[in-house]
Amino acid sequence: MEARTALHEDVLEWVKKDSRRFLRVNIKVDDLDYTIKFYTEFLGMKVLSRKHFPEEKYSNAVVGFGPQETHFVIGLTSHHNEADKLELGTTFNHFGIATQDIYNIVEKIRANGGVITREPGPIATGGTSIFAFVKDPNGYTFELLQRPPTPEPLCQICLNVFDMDRSIEFYSKSLGMNLLLPKFNATEEQYTLAMLGYGSNFTETTIIELKYNYNVTQYTRGNGYAQVAIGTNDVYKSAAAVELVTKELGGKIIRPPGPIPKIKTKITAFLDTDGFQTVLVDNQDYLKELKKQ
Repeated sequence: MEARTALHEDVLEWVKKDSRRFLRVNIKVDDLDYTIKFYTEFLGMKVLSRKHFPEEKYSNAVVGFGPQETHFVIGLTSHHNEADKLELGTTFNHFGIATQDIYNIVEKIRANGGVITREPGPIATGGTSIFAFVKDPNGYTFELLQRPPTPEPLCQICLNVFDMDRSIEFYSKSLGMNLLLPKFNATEEQYTLAMLGYGSNFTETTIIELKYNYNVTQYTRGNGYAQVAIGTNDVYKSAAAVELVTKELGGKIIRPPGPIPKIKTKITAFLDTDGFQTVLVDNQDYLKELKKQ
């Protein structure tokens, strides 16, 4: 019993020391061409890859602010039949992008008929952080944050959760993330925020922002937001850590650790306590896969 407990503690400690970074987030879109135009011309991203699969009736593309080898990117998938119509749902909240020129981006989006849901400005009277909210052609919300140059402009994924403390504990234990800022309680607006990620400075890395909305008891899942992929040096140890935490807090492994047939990249996948999917990908295999493209 003592040996088993020590093993559990060892794998959870290992997670904190693992070499991890956010690799990719995958979403479904309606019109791939129009989406790419919006992300490149208005948000400043680049097309990193694009493929068509006519027999399977879908196309995909990868966009981001830098090479996939070093940057967090967005994978876009568009299906070519009415049966796979996009349904955003309400569980996914928004993406965040850091920019040095928030006002110019907002005006470009406005001039081209885009939707601005919050004009650029501080969070409150006397505040210094400038931000705005806009919607892409599919209805996904993007928060634009005015910041100095940063190594990771695609800086945020915001997810709605039901139990903030449980979610923080889940991401901290299973994925080795740090709570980068104290929880922020917006009592008047009826929500609480928490920011988790790797490293220590939330302005220089990608984070998962968790949002608890007061008095909300139900969200619709939808089929838009698919998953986020995170790199790891060992998918087997990573899966062991996740399995331990799911037994304590909830969630479940949905793909045991191992190589993907034909591709051979080692991955494991799981659902968190709110049903959001995360895929852990072997760091070296990920780089090898990119070189083949």
